[in-house]
Amino acid sequence: MSAPVFLAEGGGPAPLTRFAPGDVYVLDGAEGRHAGVVQRRRAGERVDVVDGEGTRLRTVVVAADRDTLELRVEGVEVEPEPPVRLVLVQALAKGDRDELAIEAATEVGVDAILPWQAERSVVVWRGERAARSRARWLATVRAAAKQSRRSRVPEVRQDVTTTALADRVRETVAAGGVAAVLHEDATEPLGTLALPAPGEPGTPLPEVLVVVGPEGGISDAELERLTGAGGRPVRLGPHVLRTSTAGPVALTLLCERLGRWA
Repeated sequence: MSAPVFLAEGGGPAPLTRFAPGDVYVLDGAEGRHAGVVQRRRAGERVDVVDGEGTRLRTVVVAADRDTLELRVEGVEVEPEPPVRLVLVQALAKGDRDELAIEAATEVGVDAILPWQAERSVVVWRGERAARSRARWLATVRAAAKQSRRSRVPEVRQDVTTTALADRVRETVAAGGVAAVLHEDATEPLGTLALPAPGEPGTPLPEVLVVVGPEGGISDAELERLTGAGGRPVRLGPHVLRTSTAGPVALTLLCERLGRWA
C-alpha cells in the first residue's frame, strides 16, 4: 500500500529540497495534528511529506504525539512539471456538482482549475460568497491531492467571466496551446483533437484548456465567443455527461493520450 501524504505547512521548517536521507523532518501544525490525532500514526509507519510543487520526502515515523510527528527522511524525490499543462475550466454549478468535478479532476491529474461564471450558472460568486466558495474549492483540491498521493497540488485560479475566458482562450492558442470546448453538438471527437507539442524545461509550458459548461449547457452566444477566440468544440462520445463528470472523463482521455498514465 502506498504511504499516506501530508502537506508541508508553509514549506515546513525548511524547503523540502534541502533535506537528504538521514535527516529528521518534524511535521507539526494542522497536518501534524491530523496525523497524530485523526490518523493515529505511530513509530515505524511510512508517510510521505510533499510541498505541493513536486517535491516528496519519503519518511518513516520515529516518534509521534498529539501534535507532531518526528520523521526520518529515507528519500527525496522531485517530480518534474508535465511538459503539457492540463487546465480544467469548470463552470459554477448548483449543489456540490462543481466541487465533485474538481475533486475527481484533481485525482485524475489536472494541473490547474479555472472557475467560470457562465451565463447559465445558477450559482453566482459575489462578495463574501465568492471568498467562501473559492476557499471550499481550495480545500477540496488540497484534500483530493493528498488522497490521491500527489506531490503537486493543482492551482485554483481566480474565477472569470465569459469575456475574460475568451481572452484566456485567445492567449492560450496564441502561445501554442489548445482550448477544447466540450459541447454535445460538436462533431470532432476529443480523441482526435491535435494536442500541443511538449514544452521545454525552463520555458512557458503549453496548456490544454478543457471547458465544461454548467447544468444548462454552454449558450450559443458563449460558444460563438469561445470558438471565435480559437476554441475547438469537441465531444466526448454518444452520451451527454453531467457537469460533474464531463471534465474528469475528458481529462482521463487526455492523460492517456499525453502518456501520463503509461
